[in-house]
Amino acid sequence: MAIPKKILAIDIGGGTQDILVYEEGKPMENCVQMILPSPTQIIAQQISQATAGRKNIFVTGNTMGGGPCSWAVENHLKSGLKVYATELAALTFHDNLDEVRRWGIKITNRPPKGAHAIHLRDVDLASLRKALRPFQVNLPETYAIAVQDHGFNPRGSNRRFRFQHWEKFLDSGGDLSELIYLNPPEYMTRMIAVQKDAPGAAVMDTCAAAIWGVLCDPRVAEKQEEGLIALNLGNQHTLGALIQGKRIWGIFEHHTANLTRQKLKSYLDRFPQKLLSNDEIFRDGGHGGAVDPNFTLKNGHPFIAVTGPRRSLAEGLGYHMAAPYGDMMLTGCFGLVAALKTKLATEGTENTEKSKKSNY
Repeated sequence: MAIPKKILAIDIGGGTQDILVYEEGKPMENCVQMILPSPTQIIAQQISQATAGRKNIFVTGNTMGGGPCSWAVENHLKSGLKVYATELAALTFHDNLDEVRRWGIKITNRPPKGAHAIHLRDVDLASLRKALRPFQVNLPETYAIAVQDHGFNPRGSNRRFRFQHWEKFLDSGGDLSELIYLNPPEYMTRMIAVQKDAPGAAVMDTCAAAIWGVLCDPRVAEKQEEGLIALNLGNQHTLGALIQGKRIWGIFEHHTANLTRQKLKSYLDRFPQKLLSNDEIFRDGGHGGAVDPNFTLKNGHPFIAVTGPRRSLAEGLGYHMAAPYGDMMLTGCFGLVAALKTKLATEGTENTEKSKKSNY
């Protein structure tokens, strides 16, 4: 696949969806950029309106990110109102449909009479296309989309399962280019759902997109070979990645709400020293932490670069506040574009080499 001249990059978080219409040859600052409410926030608002109007709801559509929309459903049920959902939509709230039923949600594919329909999806290309049309902006046909996917795990801890995915990545070599998927693992059901609403999309985890985006900051890029920590302080999740060269050597992930400035500093001090344990983070309500045993710190404590909408949590600690292309909120989108271009260029080179060998 040739490297596209135009890419629609969408980084979908718990609070916002950040959008970039990238055009090759145009200064990044002049490309169309938007910060909009995240899909889960929009759905949560629709559910809350139905709750206020005392209407039962029928949740249909695709599997998407939970969080605010799940909390809105819980509140709707507590208000004594009914919630119906298709199986696919219900997986938004829990991977185990028996658990969804225990909430009080009725699983059905038939729209109940009088229930207000609410359609779920992480990506709404039609609405985006319509919104940009008056500005003479056409959507690219190449999509790169980031969501946070815990993976399908109906019986165990989704925090454990998600971090096991990171551990597998580290064990396989931690290659930065492997963080973006053209064909995601089958257990990454949210990414697969995104590809149904945006056919052909390359998909990526939001934290991985942030890591790639941080590396687009010139000062951060200067430190890549000697080693650094890229820290993404998101609205709901925080991830730190220990990077050296083209490889990630360590990862820790927590929930931002569980962190204080002092706790964050303690984590970052101990993380590159391999003194931050997986169990410590998990017991504190996070996902986990791991560092490759072969990692060796080159120059004392590594440079730390911070991004994310909750970066104020790290203020005063002396870390570098990364702002690729002067815009921190688009860090994930810049990362999506850089990762996809690198992935396609690498695959193109590999295909060329295979073609040369086959001719001998």
